[in-house]
Amino acid sequence: MSDVFDTDALRRRVLEGWAASPARFREDANAEEDLALGAYRDRLVVELGQNAADAAARAGVPGRLRLTVRGGVLVAANTGAALDAAGVEALSTLRASAKRDGASVGRFGVGFAAVLAVTDEPAVLSRRGGVRWSLGDARSLVLAEPALADELTRREGHLPLLRLPFAAAGQPPEGYDTAVVLPLRDAAAGDLARRLLGDVDDALLLALDGLAELDIEVDGEVRALTARRDGPYVLVDDDGTVTRWHVVRRSGRLDPRLLADRPVEERARPAWSLSWAVPVEAVPVEAVPVEAVPVEAVPVEAVPVEAGSSARRTPMPICSASCRPTRSC
Repeated sequence: MSDVFDTDALRRRVLEGWAASPARFREDANAEEDLALGAYRDRLVVELGQNAADAAARAGVPGRLRLTVRGGVLVAANTGAALDAAGVEALSTLRASAKRDGASVGRFGVGFAAVLAVTDEPAVLSRRGGVRWSLGDARSLVLAEPALADELTRREGHLPLLRLPFAAAGQPPEGYDTAVVLPLRDAAAGDLARRLLGDVDDALLLALDGLAELDIEVDGEVRALTARRDGPYVLVDDDGTVTRWHVVRRSGRLDPRLLADRPVEERARPAWSLSWAVPVEAVPVEAVPVEAVPVEAVPVEAVPVEAGSSARRTPMPICSASCRPTRSC
C-alpha cells in the first residue's frame, strides 16, 4: 500500500516526542478525551457537514454530502477539495487546523475529534490516497515504547489515537471526492449516530451556505434535503416538504481590541459572519428588520448551528461562519 501522505514519518515524530516527554503523551491524551467525551460528543453530523461545506468552497463547487449508515458503518461522502498532506497532518494534530485563511467554517483543527464519539477506527479516503487511525494499532506502538507503557496501563488503554495516522486503501463512492468512514464501535454508538442523523433539519443547510444537497440513508431508508436560492429566499426541500426561508447574511471584521486576550490563531481570524433565517409562512418578513439585530448583541461564542430543533419557526441567528458554533444561545 502506498503511503502517499507519509504517515510513517508523522507517527515516528509523535512517538519520539512522547518517549522524550511522557507528560506530553498524557497532555495529548487528556486533550483528545476532553473533546471526544465533552464539547464535541453530539456534534458529529455538524462537523461532517462543516467539512463538506469547506471542501466545496475551496474547490468552488456546490457542496453535496451523503451520510449512510449500513452494516454497522457510517460513511460521509462529500464533493470538493480532496484530502492532501496538510489536511492529514492537521487531522492528526490537536488544535492545529490547515484552515487558516479565515474563510472556512471549522475552527482550529478540533472538530474531527467528534468522530471518536462513535468509532475507534476512523478513516478518510480520497482519490489521491487515504489515511486511517486505529486504537488497536496505536496501542501496539505505544506499548513498544518503554517510557510510555506504564502510563498507557494506568490509562486503561486510552490514548490519543488521532495523533498516530496510518496509510489506508480505498476510494470514495462514485460521484464524490472524499469519504469519511466510521465503523461504529458498538450498539450505543449506532444509536447515537442514528439519533443525530434523525435530528437533522433545515437549520444545517441554512447554516452551511456551501452545502446544497444532503442525502441521509439509514438502514436502507433514504431522506433527501436540498437548498436552493430564490432571490432573498432559500428554499429547503426535505423529502418533498418545501419551506421558504428569508435569509439575511452579514459579515465583517472584529475590532482587534476585542480579541486582545484571545489565543494567537483566534486573533489571526477576526472575520465574523452571521445568518438570520425566518420561515416566511410563519412570520412576515417585514416583521424582522435587519437593523433590529445589532451585531454586538450576538455573543461571539454563542451562535447556534445545532440541527434538529423543532422550535426553529421564529426569527433566529443560525450560524457564524468564522466563530465557533455552540449548542445554544
